[in-house]
Amino acid sequence: MKPYPAYKKSFSFFLVSILFIVPLVFSHAQTAQELQNKIDQKSADIEKLEKEIKLYQGQLDNLAKQKSSLNGSLQQLDITKKKLNADISVTQNKIDKTNFKIQGLSGDINTKESSIDNATEAIALDIKRTNEFEQTTLIETILSENDFTLIWNDIDNMATIREKIRENIVQLRQIKGELEDTRDETIAAKNELTTLRGELADQRKIVEQNTKEKNKLLAETKNSEANYQKLLVDQLAKKVAFEKEVRDYESQLKYILDPSSLPGGGVLSWPLDSILITQEFGAKTGPHRTLANGHNGVDFRAAVGTPVKAMADGIVAGTGDTDLQCTYKGKGVSFGRFIFIKYSNGLASTYGHLSLIKVHKGEKVTKGEIVGYSGNTGYSTAPHLHVSVYARDAVDIQSVPSKTCIGSVLTQPISPINAYLDPLFYLPPTVSSMFK
Repeated sequence: MKPYPAYKKSFSFFLVSILFIVPLVFSHAQTAQELQNKIDQKSADIEKLEKEIKLYQGQLDNLAKQKSSLNGSLQQLDITKKKLNADISVTQNKIDKTNFKIQGLSGDINTKESSIDNATEAIALDIKRTNEFEQTTLIETILSENDFTLIWNDIDNMATIREKIRENIVQLRQIKGELEDTRDETIAAKNELTTLRGELADQRKIVEQNTKEKNKLLAETKNSEANYQKLLVDQLAKKVAFEKEVRDYESQLKYILDPSSLPGGGVLSWPLDSILITQEFGAKTGPHRTLANGHNGVDFRAAVGTPVKAMADGIVAGTGDTDLQCTYKGKGVSFGRFIFIKYSNGLASTYGHLSLIKVHKGEKVTKGEIVGYSGNTGYSTAPHLHVSVYARDAVDIQSVPSKTCIGSVLTQPISPINAYLDPLFYLPPTVSSMFK
């Protein structure tokens, strides 16, 4: 039989083990406070930058309402660059903030793991010593020099403590599981922010493109407002001629539209996070708007570099850039950079005037996935997103020799007139519009 003082010594070791947890918690608390201070600072930086971005967006909105001028166009490019750079800074701060959160959660988890390990070790030692004592015969206990009542009281006390520690371990494991879940969620958020940083890197490319556009504009106009206004007039005339050419060609295409092949209303999601319609589809000729001689899609307000999302699941049926095929004095007359998607629900759509394309022909896309960024390419008097919607089986990308752009072959989505559909019928019902 082992002497009782040795047993008491092991019990003292158990208490020391429990007390050892306290410095770990205190140390982590200090680190957690430091991390929280950093998180608070990042939150303040983000708030300041978001106010700056809101100011830039307000300036861009005001410029869009003004008559087009050379000075206005140059200001628009400069402000857009500042806004995009601020967007990038905001995202980087959000990523840093999330990293600090992950560090804090990891520290909490490590502390709980250490507490569990120490408590478990102490319980194991307690059980071992108690078993050794319980294996001693009653005669040996009675003949020992120790007080019999004191011995059994200690055993009862230790059993009580052991049970409470078991309960604490269950609680600690539960807390650890919750913290691990939170850490997983935070890591997922970090991955999302990292993706967003990649998107903003794309927008940095767009800013570089705009810088080139600014230099090109200055070269073409020789920094003269008169030259700029003449450029606008000539471009508009070219655009009208080109649209008539395409419309005449599409009017000759024969297609029998089967209404039963089309889905019901509201099957598409918005292509942008913030919606303001600047031009509606076609013309009002009955209960629904029809193409007739009107606009062949819907225009949405969108600053250069705004993420554009797929409106439903589908396949990218083609991408292109009509500015490479038909330009007039440095400016396109059609979609510019475009993405053409055929959806699995019987519809198809074209996104026009993009600044950057993020998908390729044949790629599968899902609803809400970013496929490109809005811009001001093609014939566009101000940055916006153009969306055309068609009956899927009636439209495809075709190459057509152009009379307006002499010597050029235009390649873009072409559809019979009666296969153009009103996008707003298939989009969600709630929307902000300049016409309401």
